[in-house]
Amino acid sequence: MVKDAYRPCVGVMLLNRDGLAFIGRRRNKNLVEHVAPGHEWQMPQGGIDDGEEPLAAAHRELMEETGVTSVTLIAEAPDWLAYDLPDDIAQQSWRGKYRGQTQKWFAFRFTGADDEINIEHPPGGHKPEFDAWRWEPMVNLPSLIIPFKRPVYEQVVTIFAPLMR
Repeated sequence: MVKDAYRPCVGVMLLNRDGLAFIGRRRNKNLVEHVAPGHEWQMPQGGIDDGEEPLAAAHRELMEETGVTSVTLIAEAPDWLAYDLPDDIAQQSWRGKYRGQTQKWFAFRFTGADDEINIEHPPGGHKPEFDAWRWEPMVNLPSLIIPFKRPVYEQVVTIFAPLMR
């Protein structure tokens, strides 16, 4: 494992007109069930492709995981936020290449209707990431995420809290 390497990623807080955040339940629960059963919810997130700008990656990841394209950018976290994977998971994930992830977070306002959200059959033939979704008050998000990501979610909620209505 490359001890200090972090995988560059983006995260998306998708807020509806009522200020509630989209949260999806991970389809692949093996990792979560092993580490923290019952904490399989998360916001859309994913890796940045080589040469891709973070904002473009955020739009792409959101579309690939939820089918959503009707959004307006409302905020960007000022800094990159990082978390470490537990050692056993780091060895299994990404062939041990990374110790964790560093993420650039964006907040988007969802301007479409809920029926635009399509987690079962994402466009472009992408593999579904989630098996359920809901709108959740922003303050609840850290308690729903796997514990090793919780500090990042707490920071994201603090950063984007002024966007709540």
